[in-house]
Amino acid sequence: MAGDLAAISRRMCDRHNGVGADGVEWLFPDAAADVSARLFNADGSEAEVSGNGTRCVAAYLCLDTEKTEVVIRTGAGLKTCRLTARQGTTYEFEADMGPPTVAGELAIETMWVRAVGTKVSMGNPHFVIFVESFQEGWQRQAALIATQPVFPQGTNVEYVVVRGPNEIEIRLFERGVGETQSSGTGSCASAVAAIAGRLVSSPVSVVAPGGAQTVRWEDRVYLRGPATLICRGEFFV
Repeated sequence: MAGDLAAISRRMCDRHNGVGADGVEWLFPDAAADVSARLFNADGSEAEVSGNGTRCVAAYLCLDTEKTEVVIRTGAGLKTCRLTARQGTTYEFEADMGPPTVAGELAIETMWVRAVGTKVSMGNPHFVIFVESFQEGWQRQAALIATQPVFPQGTNVEYVVVRGPNEIEIRLFERGVGETQSSGTGSCASAVAAIAGRLVSSPVSVVAPGGAQTVRWEDRVYLRGPATLICRGEFFV
């Protein structure tokens, strides 16, 4: 079953011969949640969770209902999305992303790459690197970092520029995808690393090429952002 989902996901995510996407959320019934979601990346690999993807699932489930709260089972546990605003097919949710794990600073130094960053888990792995500015070629460095042996399951890589006491700007390199315009868990991990390093204070506005999201960290991490439903269709396998 997983092999079939991986193969179909690769076809669907193809930006020339498919729908085009970073990943596919496959939905299944769940006795203890509104739905169970399995996420497959564009390369067919399975990921634990996506903050943005989970929010998209919540928007889909709210489309034809009066739901204001959606509980979704992910590979990183149950995630609760609370509807905070709706305009047409654009929904805004605040999602309980659970407690983070900050593993501390790590230096990577090889013949090809040198970097110092912070390991953070949001139920999936992240390596957050603080920089003064985004340098040309950061994608190549991120691709090398993501496959280092210290990350046996690979890692997502975020580059972060601090813009103010409550704002950061990020660039994102995702496992199984490559450079991407936005990431919910990447936004959370970046904000958590910045707060832990006392570079910013919660709540944090996280600005990515695909738009801004807000992260607040109390005992748990809460992610607020939009999801827009753009189409429905059929995919012929």
